[in-house]
Amino acid sequence: MRTADSRSGTPPATPAATRAPGPAAPAHPDAGPATAPATPGIRHGAVLFVTCLALAAAVSAMASLNVALPSLARETHASQTQLSWIVDAYSLAFAALLLPAGALGDRYGRRRALLAGLAVFAAGSTLAMLTTGIDRLIALRGLLGVGAALVMPATLSTITTTFPREQRTRAVSAWTAVAGGSAVVGLLTSGLLLHVWSWRAVFGLNVVLAVVALAGTLVFVPESAEADRPRLDVGGALLAVAGLLALVYSVIEAPTRGWADPLTLGGIGAGVLLLAAFVGYELRRAHPLLDPRLFRNRRFAAGSASITLQFFVFFGFIFVAMQYLQLVRGDSPLTAAVSVLPMAAVLVPATRLTPRLVDRLGVRRPWVTGLVLVAAAMAVLSRLDTGSSYGLVLAGLLLLGLGTGLAMTPATTEITDALPRALQNVGSAMNDLSRELGGALGIAVLGSLLGAGYRAHLHLPPDLPPRAAGAARSSLAGASLLGDPVAAHARHAFVAALHQTLLAGAGVCLLAALTVAVLLRGAPAPDPDDS
Repeated sequence: MRTADSRSGTPPATPAATRAPGPAAPAHPDAGPATAPATPGIRHGAVLFVTCLALAAAVSAMASLNVALPSLARETHASQTQLSWIVDAYSLAFAALLLPAGALGDRYGRRRALLAGLAVFAAGSTLAMLTTGIDRLIALRGLLGVGAALVMPATLSTITTTFPREQRTRAVSAWTAVAGGSAVVGLLTSGLLLHVWSWRAVFGLNVVLAVVALAGTLVFVPESAEADRPRLDVGGALLAVAGLLALVYSVIEAPTRGWADPLTLGGIGAGVLLLAAFVGYELRRAHPLLDPRLFRNRRFAAGSASITLQFFVFFGFIFVAMQYLQLVRGDSPLTAAVSVLPMAAVLVPATRLTPRLVDRLGVRRPWVTGLVLVAAAMAVLSRLDTGSSYGLVLAGLLLLGLGTGLAMTPATTEITDALPRALQNVGSAMNDLSRELGGALGIAVLGSLLGAGYRAHLHLPPDLPPRAAGAARSSLAGASLLGDPVAAHARHAFVAALHQTLLAGAGVCLLAALTVAVLLRGAPAPDPDDS
């Protein structure tokens, strides 16, 4: 079994109280790799700034494009299925390549991986700004995901292998703050840029961040690598990528082809079979990319399942909510981005409170309660209609922030605390992978439900020209360009589909709560001697 994280070789995780929810489970700075010497010539402050800037570029790109979806759809006439692909291509490539990309950086050089990832990220963003074709834009978003998969693990591992022990705690804390806050900052910045430019501004922001980080890496970041790392598990990586692509592609295309279409069912079946083959293959490997035996530990399994299902709902909700706020309520991109801030305002204090609740009540109660609150938030938000006030939106967002804060910290902690010291890096990698995989599947599944429900509830005037009818059926943004009464019918159809989609999200969170409750019942506490 591989005893170092295929992402970064990072050390054990910090206590939950010091870790904000976000894309990674940060590593404890005082354990793991040998202490980095105080090498003359290394400007640690500059290294920290550059790596955090690179991390911010990768994390913000996950969420920021959601703000631009309505304007992008109006300009390019993208269908609802295509909008799902534009967002999901990034998360899917990121999730599928995260582990092998991190392993490459560990073996051949983290600085090289960071430079290559930033170059790919900047080049893909530049081309995306210039493209007018939807298919090319989807492909370029996937290319950005490839770059991000190289960037993200290299940032944390550069910090843990470069900073001396006495400075590492503060450096990892800064990395954690950037990882947790960049998605919200990306939403707000994109909303501001859309006031003065088009959806292309989102990719322009990516270019600026990546180029500055690339220049800083060349000047300030030293090289580090582990030449004795095991060879990359190419077979496992290929099986995982192929299985995820087949599964997600089939789910996203299902509303267009039909859920009963042979290609849809065949694609889903092929994805499941490939992922099953991945599990069997990894069980026979001496150095697997991800050892399936880890999931025999119920606490590890509960944490991984919880984060996957939470981000399944969260990213699916952001995908749906940004379209509702702008195309149904008529909010500007900036207003829509600001509208979701109350969720973050509740989430942060909830994460700080959770460790105290865990100490008093145990890990199971706050964790399960948080997941139930997220399900309640989805149920409240499912009541939105074309005339709902912001008060109803606010009520759902507050519940969502509180529930996420209560559930995220225990889930992340259990992934790392359930494993012995030698496997802490695997826990950190699994936290990242669960987040990205859950987000990709959430956008795919909930986006597909939204698209199918929209088409099913849309009733157009019989005398509408075929071209206009096709535009209206493709997406709410396309229908909005036609004006009333078509736009009014489309808004009602979208809201009806939103009801079904968010109720499905509520069901997923209840499933997560039940899974965690069952797995933790009677599960042994982690051995402090192993942590």
